[in-house]
Amino acid sequence: MTSTRSHPERIPVTSNENRPTGPRRARLRTAAAAVATLLGATALATLPGTAGAAGELTVQYRTSATGATADQSEPWLKVKNTGPAALPLSEIRLRYYFKSDSAAASYTYACSWAVKGCANITGTFGTLANPTDTADRYLEIGFTSGAGSLAPGTDTGDMQLRFYQSSWQPLRQSDDYSFSATQTSYGDWTKVTATRSGSLVWGDAPAGNTPTDPPTTEPPTDPPGGSGTLWDDFSYGSYTDPAISAHGWSVRSNSGGPGVPGATWDPADVTFPSSGGTTVMNLKTSTNGTASGTKQTEVLTKATKFKNGTYAARVKFADAPTSGPDGDHLVQTFFTINDLKAPMADDYSEYDFEYLPNGGWGEPSSILYTTSWETYNPDPWVAVNQHTEGRQSYDGWHDLMLTIDNRAITYYVDGQLFGTHDAAYLPERPMSINFNQWLIDLDGQTSTTPRAYQEQVDYVLHAKDQVLTPAQVSAKVAAYRSAGTAFEDTVPAS
Repeated sequence: MTSTRSHPERIPVTSNENRPTGPRRARLRTAAAAVATLLGATALATLPGTAGAAGELTVQYRTSATGATADQSEPWLKVKNTGPAALPLSEIRLRYYFKSDSAAASYTYACSWAVKGCANITGTFGTLANPTDTADRYLEIGFTSGAGSLAPGTDTGDMQLRFYQSSWQPLRQSDDYSFSATQTSYGDWTKVTATRSGSLVWGDAPAGNTPTDPPTTEPPTDPPGGSGTLWDDFSYGSYTDPAISAHGWSVRSNSGGPGVPGATWDPADVTFPSSGGTTVMNLKTSTNGTASGTKQTEVLTKATKFKNGTYAARVKFADAPTSGPDGDHLVQTFFTINDLKAPMADDYSEYDFEYLPNGGWGEPSSILYTTSWETYNPDPWVAVNQHTEGRQSYDGWHDLMLTIDNRAITYYVDGQLFGTHDAAYLPERPMSINFNQWLIDLDGQTSTTPRAYQEQVDYVLHAKDQVLTPAQVSAKVAAYRSAGTAFEDTVPAS
């Protein structure tokens, strides 16, 4: 669509030394970047289940875009507490259901204004397990802890939300399940559902798509047979410890992207302090506001032998520097990657967790991206990927988990489903496993006062060709630690 509102599109890029250092945002208005839009769509997996109890809240809806087609859909919502006790908004998820304009259509969420503050409201897209004539996608609205609670009888006030096709093409909303052209003032609206802690408390979903979390189908108690495991709890003395290389890791020291051109990658800033009774890997990134004074860190496997299966790591993100002024456009990561053999090569693969504590790439504040890459062209910049965003603080320790099978790529954060990406983005070749921390640019904080940031990693686990549940990953980690096993690598060379 041709939007009447400015919205910079962000196509995330994480890389090792083989990746370009050029622009990090796609201009979707150009014909080249439209390739990415046609091939990608952000999606979260639909959670099947049954309805829960009602009576705790109501959801009201109105729209300010009433046309059968529009530049953007504008579902404005309110949540009212109709129960007898305070209602923590962080426990609430709303779903607005709609029919996609095409199978390949990708959509972008935005919040124009909200009484609770747009920074406290999240928006992600999902696909329905049982599509109907009026719905095959949904926009899920969530709340951060900053949104607070609703006292009995109070509501959130206006949440002026909108979404549009990422290709800037007009969208048709007259066939959308949750849309009504006549609803121009707020009123109770049961075609938007609300769940509290995963149980349905308001509304009616399209037939066969009642949301619930966790799924009502129990996961298998035993994982399927696999063919190797990598486990490392990073019990090393220093970056010069010979066991690091013997265990298949490389601590980066060579120049190149990503990050600030002219910055260095300093292996001495990779350390292994004690934290909570165990040794962790600490990645330090520092800057004095100049390229020559910027040091970044990366640790990666020397082997590219990892493909389908489960990847998991416990990672500590940090919103604030350990010293000096805050505000730099920092990226803290856990990802897998292989090399781009040629521009737009279709056997390129990359799967990212990227946390930006101070924003960047056009984002004003904290955001976590998960991104599945098909390919890209470095010049002119064209990106073919699918991503999911969480616009909130992720300061502190988090369990990050990624599974890849022959059907989809699925991301979890702290045992909860974060995003599911399509089979079009599955890997064709094995990859390495990487952790790095780097600066997008020097625009976020222009001070010349030295400052330093750190990302920590407790462990990493890869189960080759096994799609584990979060509970199964936790059990494997506990078993390794109970046995006192610091390292194991039985994954065969590719």
